[in-house]
Amino acid sequence: MLVASEFASSSLDDIKAALAGGTLTFYSVARPVSADHAVDRSGKLAAFTFATPAFGTASEDGSEVPNFVDAAVKASEVGTPGFARALTADGKTVADFSVGPGAREIKLAEVSCSPGAPVKVVKFTVNPEGGWPERPDYCDAHPRPGFSLPKVR
Repeated sequence: MLVASEFASSSLDDIKAALAGGTLTFYSVARPVSADHAVDRSGKLAAFTFATPAFGTASEDGSEVPNFVDAAVKASEVGTPGFARALTADGKTVADFSVGPGAREIKLAEVSCSPGAPVKVVKFTVNPEGGWPERPDYCDAHPRPGFSLPKVR
């Protein structure tokens, strides 16, 4: 989870409470450097609305149990989900979450989206440390123009 600066000092319970009535929007793979940056190179694939409260009791495996208004929504575009952005009910960005197969925070029933096809969240695990769990050396380095990519050891 990459938390927006406005919510950086909030506890996980405060963040969950802030999402009540908010949205969780899935985008294709070009995740911004931080949740404070606009989403500008990713296609919007699907959007869920959180119920109130936004989360139920955590499951036995430690994953969160999100409460959505609809258990499944229809995809609006073709693409492979790479991240999701969570917003409050009044539109403030709270956090970005990694999405996909493997060690990602959110897993969907399908690997890709097609217009009109159902999208369903099957697992939601919050990684409070940030980034992409499987490649922190690469994905959390955030290379900038004029700087080389980090070396893989």
